Amino acid sequence: MAVIRNKLPSGKEFLNIFPSLYIVYLSRYKPPSKICQPITDVMFLKTHKTASSTILNILYRFSEKHNLTLALPYGNHPHLGYPNRFQISYVEEFKTLANKFNIMGNHLRFNWQEVRRIMPNDTFYFSILRHPALLLESSYVYYKTIVPAFKKSKNVNEFLSSPWSYYNMTEKNNIYAKNNMWFDFGYNNNAEYDEHYIQFVLQNIEEIFHLILIADFFDESMILLKDVLCWDLDDVIYFKMNARSQCNIQTLNPENKKKVKEWCALDWELYKHFNKSFWMKIQERMDLKTLYKEIDLLQKRQNELMETCLLEETAIEDYEVKDKNMKPFQAGNAHIMGYNLKHDLDNKTLNICEKMIMPELQYTAHLYNSQFPFKKKKLVR
Repeated sequence: MAVIRNKLPSGKEFLNIFPSLYIVYLSRYKPPSKICQPITDVMFLKTHKTASSTILNILYRFSEKHNLTLALPYGNHPHLGYPNRFQISYVEEFKTLANKFNIMGNHLRFNWQEVRRIMPNDTFYFSILRHPALLLESSYVYYKTIVPAFKKSKNVNEFLSSPWSYYNMTEKNNIYAKNNMWFDFGYNNNAEYDEHYIQFVLQNIEEIFHLILIADFFDESMILLKDVLCWDLDDVIYFKMNARSQCNIQTLNPENKKKVKEWCALDWELYKHFNKSFWMKIQERMDLKTLYKEIDLLQKRQNELMETCLLEETAIEDYEVKDKNMKPFQAGNAHIMGYNLKHDLDNKTLNICEKMIMPELQYTAHLYNSQFPFKKKKLVR
């Protein structure tokens, strides 16, 4: 049995890979001036292959804990109209629940004018980005069978050696092959590189989104999110969702790591800009000692829950998942890992553990059927 530890790369490890993207702390910690109240109106732009499924699981659990109302995909749809630009009609019961939704987080292509029509005026907007080189490799494996540009090449290095030989911007699913984060934010992923245009887009995003997290610093992101939203530590505890088996990871050669920054130049500018703002926000709220003390607490609590909940105390290969209702969706050439629960859990612990490991499609269906009992049941596809 392959044993893969359920742990995202730490920020300290990532700094050794991309040290130039780290912002040196220049100021001291400034304590908050007043006691905060938990924020419960939240819109999360769920970008692709950025650990966003793990964040959605966190939001789902928070919504159940506080009996909140979710803006869920209508009918039996798994997402909110993606890759079309978001329209309010993609949300179940949008006419009766407009401005009464608390949480929105399923995949969509961002459309500010439409989103603001159904979310409260005081909604907190956030998203997450990932280094384009890591994102493209992950997308290549995950979407290998549906992206024309990927299907025509043998592996990600061959694709990057001559991307225009495989890429046709008119083919729909090729959105995953070039500047996919830029696309998810609602912009043209095939736009020409223009500094004025890029600055215009970055300014627009800054004006709408209160926080952009960085997947490469996931634990740091969870601590910052907890702090900004005034949530408890247990609210951001996670088991990694939608994670691939290590056997599916392809390694980019050094030349192609550089090429990604050119091929996905818009994503690279997006990532650079908000990586800096991410560290600036942390700098404003806490010092490094405080940050990593919080991370230690997060990881200890995570390990405690893994020991309590999981039969193997880690993620396992999909074929080893015993409960068919907890099997994760498999896509492309990726082998998505899952979990087995221990058998002797009491009801309260079982409920907590089940929600920690429940795959996205199953959890979405569960929440839909609970929130709309009068509707035809949403099925897991």
